[in-house]
Amino acid sequence: MRTFVAARSLFERLLEAITILLMTSLAVVVVAAVIYRTAGVSLAWYDEIASILLAWLTYYAAALAALKRAHIGVPGVVEALTPVLRVPLVLVAEAVVIGFFLLLAYYGYIVLLVLEGDTLVSLPEVSTQVTQSVIPIGAVLFVLAQLFGLPEEIAAARRGVHLKTAEDYVAPGGGGAP
Repeated sequence: MRTFVAARSLFERLLEAITILLMTSLAVVVVAAVIYRTAGVSLAWYDEIASILLAWLTYYAAALAALKRAHIGVPGVVEALTPVLRVPLVLVAEAVVIGFFLLLAYYGYIVLLVLEGDTLVSLPEVSTQVTQSVIPIGAVLFVLAQLFGLPEEIAAARRGVHLKTAEDYVAPGGGGAP
């Protein structure tokens, strides 16, 4: 069990580091583009790279949110059920989510095969396979995040309580998540 907890912690730190790196990179690219545009020079590659960074940020941050169980959920439904139904419902819900992301990973890989030889318009030296690799990679990371959170989710369902979610971080008075 200690190895599992260590692996989960390492996975969380890795996702946090990648998310921070992507967020910082996106901010630097956008600020650089604004500075260049203000100076009267436009970066030809800015639009493509910024949208790719945003897509990557979305996939990696979604996996991190899944690991922290911060996606929108309806824990009240699970809590309202009898103990006999809670765990099966959680298992079915997890199976549906994991199944969807495994399907996404498979078709994301198929997309990579289709894109073989294609490059970015503004940066022809960059393969679109590299830029779109986030689809299967992000899907697999999401599946891993779900699996890492599954033991806690099942234990919470057995107890009839929900794990902390994004709603639990809302400040009194509706101040929003941190």
